[in-house]
Amino acid sequence: MLALMITTRALADENRVRVLFALQGRELCVCQITELLRLAPSTVSKHMFILKQARLVEARKDGRWMYYRLAGRDAPREVRDAIAWVSRSVAASPRMREDAKRLKRILKLYPEELCRAQSKR
Repeated sequence: MLALMITTRALADENRVRVLFALQGRELCVCQITELLRLAPSTVSKHMFILKQARLVEARKDGRWMYYRLAGRDAPREVRDAIAWVSRSVAASPRMREDAKRLKRILKLYPEELCRAQSKR
C-alpha cells in the first residue's frame, strides 16, 4: 500500500509527469530538465527526489553532473506499468508536444554549457 501511495503522489504533479515523458528513450542531465521545465534547480531537485523515491527514475552521477533515466527492466512491474500508463495518457497532449519541440532544441546544447549558463542566472 505504501508503494502505491508514493507512486500516486509522484504522478500527481504535472511537472513530474512532464519529466517522465521527456525521459522516454533517453537520459537527461538535471540541467536539461531544469531548462525544459523552466524551474529553479532546487525545485527540479525536489521533483527528481520524489520520482526517484517512487522508483520511477534512476540516477547516476558523472563528475559534477547528475543524470536521470526512466526506471529499467529491474523495476517492479507496477512501476513499469505506471510509466507506460503515463506515456499513453499524455502522448497526445499539446503540452507534451510543446515539450518535445523544446527538448529537441535543448538537446542540441552541450549540458556543461547549459549548466554554466544556469548557474550565472
